[in-house]
Amino acid sequence: MSDQRRKALKTILQLTCQLLWVVGLVVCLSGVYLLMNYRQNTLFLSHSYISLPAILALASAALLYACGCIGSWLSLRDSTFLQGLLDSALSPLSGVFQNYTGSSQDPNSQAVDATQAELQCCGVKDYRDWKETSWFNSTGGLWVPHSCCNSTFPSCDGTVYQPQQLYTQGCQVKLEMSLQFVLSLIIWGFPLVFLVEVVLFLTMAQLMKDQPRVEYRVLDIN
Repeated sequence: MSDQRRKALKTILQLTCQLLWVVGLVVCLSGVYLLMNYRQNTLFLSHSYISLPAILALASAALLYACGCIGSWLSLRDSTFLQGLLDSALSPLSGVFQNYTGSSQDPNSQAVDATQAELQCCGVKDYRDWKETSWFNSTGGLWVPHSCCNSTFPSCDGTVYQPQQLYTQGCQVKLEMSLQFVLSLIIWGFPLVFLVEVVLFLTMAQLMKDQPRVEYRVLDIN
């Protein structure tokens, strides 16, 4: 990714986070106003569920604010710091590969094979990481797990002498990309909450508008 594109994406992310803060503030104030209005006029409202949108608005505002803070923090922090954070979170990955046995009865080995096949990766950094495992030495130092084979090469048997038939990227890179995608999805997806809140408040306003008026009559004591 070029530096200009990266800077542009960071700028867009910062603007989006600021928008989330503004939206969160508006939603929060609207929820507080609705809750206070309900409490002041509770005797004149026949349905208590009208306060539910206010509670949901406050919860949504808190989520919007938190999401904006996370996104802003990530956009301002240096990328090496985020990389180090992801590396520390994925540090047990090397140990998992070291404990690989190749047995179909071993849950650890099944998890490794499933991860490599699903993410289309091989090893931690690349296929050469397998050369440092005890399993690789026990096979004569010739093969990596069959789950490393690129699906476009049906004849691949996992030999290290044909690395072009193996997945080129390591699983750590793939997992980092997956985590970053999920985090970005959360940050960019929260503006949809604002649309839900708009629909919610419109529905609430219509319910309050349709409330039956309470009529009072002076009792004739005669």
